[in-house]
Amino acid sequence: MAVDVLVLGTGAAGLTAALTAHGHGASVVVLEKGDKVGGTSAWSGGMIWIPNNPHMQRAGIEDSRETALGYLKALSHDLIDEQLAEAFVDAGPEMVSWLEANTPVEFQPVAEFPDYHPEHPGGKPQGGRSLECKLFPYDELGAAKDDVTVGHNYGTAPITMEESNLGRAVPVQVAPEERARRAERDERGCGQALIGRLYKGCLDRGIEVLTGHRAVSLTTQAGSVTGVTAQGPHGTVEFAVTGGVVLATGGFEWNRDLVRTFLRGPMTSPVSVPTNEGDGLTMCMRIGAALGNMREAWWMPAVEVPADNGGTQIHLFAAERARPRSIMVNRAGRRFTNEAANYNAFGAAFHEQDVARFEYANLPCWFLFDQEHLDTFGFIDTPPGAPAANWVTSALTLRELALKLEIDADELERTVARWNTFVENDSDADFHRGESAHDNWWGDPGARGTPAATLGRLDTGPYYAVEVKSGALGTKGGPLTDLRARVQNVDGEVIEGLYAAGNVMASVMGMTYGGAGGTLAPGMVFGFISGRDAAHRGKAAPLADA
Repeated sequence: MAVDVLVLGTGAAGLTAALTAHGHGASVVVLEKGDKVGGTSAWSGGMIWIPNNPHMQRAGIEDSRETALGYLKALSHDLIDEQLAEAFVDAGPEMVSWLEANTPVEFQPVAEFPDYHPEHPGGKPQGGRSLECKLFPYDELGAAKDDVTVGHNYGTAPITMEESNLGRAVPVQVAPEERARRAERDERGCGQALIGRLYKGCLDRGIEVLTGHRAVSLTTQAGSVTGVTAQGPHGTVEFAVTGGVVLATGGFEWNRDLVRTFLRGPMTSPVSVPTNEGDGLTMCMRIGAALGNMREAWWMPAVEVPADNGGTQIHLFAAERARPRSIMVNRAGRRFTNEAANYNAFGAAFHEQDVARFEYANLPCWFLFDQEHLDTFGFIDTPPGAPAANWVTSALTLRELALKLEIDADELERTVARWNTFVENDSDADFHRGESAHDNWWGDPGARGTPAATLGRLDTGPYYAVEVKSGALGTKGGPLTDLRARVQNVDGEVIEGLYAAGNVMASVMGMTYGGAGGTLAPGMVFGFISGRDAAHRGKAAPLADA
């Protein structure tokens, strides 16, 4: 089969690339390894972090190119390529505007959601950079509504971000009559809305999306990529391309060999689709692509929750950590970090080594909370006021809980006493929890904007504990690209006809995470850039070199 642009992957990056390429005059085919479309994007919160976006401008929220770049530079640790960051910041608003003008995609601001490091230069404590899609009625997809993958975290729940535990520590409750209204047309929010709208755009344009097709190798001629070999339901299929191949195959977090080889520390609990096995990465490596950012992932503390089928499901452990009357401790019975910190930054705490014992200092670790916390906030699937689930470790006293967890009981009691003193003084002298606008956004909404939103005594038994593990939304290392998302080889030269976007590429974000939606946004922006460039290349009208 011959086509101008072939896109591999149907997450937000891949579908954005497909729509953009088609919108710029190219014929497009999309291959999806799984039997459903959407990838991890469909399971996600669906937010995108776009500095200086059009919705900020219309709302009168100040931002600028210089402010955004200053923020990223402040977080860089010399791991963010400044020119690539400029390309992201410059193309982001354009991507938003183009999708809204040419596809069913409609964004809206996630009100007041702060950046993840809001006190750094250029950060936005009052938010504005995070956008989400409006609810999307899946009935508009017709017979294709069941094509989209449904994850265990959101399912088909008709919710927006402020109604989810990824948007608020205590989600806004949807009135029964509103839920009923949404159910009439199967309206969905979060990642389901984003992918539903992007997929509807592809269907409207007649873009062919082939599920069950795993790309296995890139065809090259004279150093350029000219096609792809894939394994489909009926055997091997060969695709020839004139414009290019866009890799949007996701990360390698489900490939244990690649995880062990590349990541900087333990990662045992990925929360992405299991098809993310590094296919795009290995195809690139075979033809000499240069790699970057390979040790990094979009880190996420995770709790493994027993599932009805006898297995486990991975719960993204985000909002819970910021609620008052809770702390986290390691095997020594000590706190080890700011529990309310953003989940990506939190990952670094899992990689700290005790060099004397030659072991990871903070794994295993546990989240501890008391009865009043449970009664007020509930826990994961347990609503407020209900008894704790039977898989949660419980004890009448801290000492008894420590014995059950096999940690130092004396040290745990000292740790909790020290924490309670910090609460009384309204200041966490050890790890500064509650000093950031980010921490206080996630805490008790009744005390939002103050340290009391996240600081609270731990003194009302029974006490509860669950083990927290090192997880990831996905990996963020892969082939290096130039400013047009073109993959480069080990000599720094462009591999003509090959592009990368999303978690398969060496992330523009380095080791950091700018704000809510900082995973999906670079994927969509470089999907937009790659789709446009590949379309022009296929039409023999290349863009000016960059």
